[in-house]
Amino acid sequence: MSKKKFASVWDAIEDTPEEAENLKLRSALMVALKAHLSRRNLTQAQIGKLFGVTQPRVSDLLRGKINVFGLDALVNMAAAAGLHVTISIREAA
Repeated sequence: MSKKKFASVWDAIEDTPEEAENLKLRSALMVALKAHLSRRNLTQAQIGKLFGVTQPRVSDLLRGKINVFGLDALVNMAAAAGLHVTISIREAA
């Protein structure tokens, strides 16, 4: 059996580079949101009101359920939380 090296876990588990890139972005947004919300000491109900979503949806976010969030939803949540989202685009290695 040969060993392959991957740049990230997403590259290792996803079938296509497109899927891996999408998950990398969603993961980064979720980590940033969770850290920001943790610093603000808000309840899940307060976060839900801020984002205009239900408490169970907030729970999914805080528990890292990446498969239930798209990029648009996460960018909207970041903006509602007072975060500024930027992206960096470069040639693939």
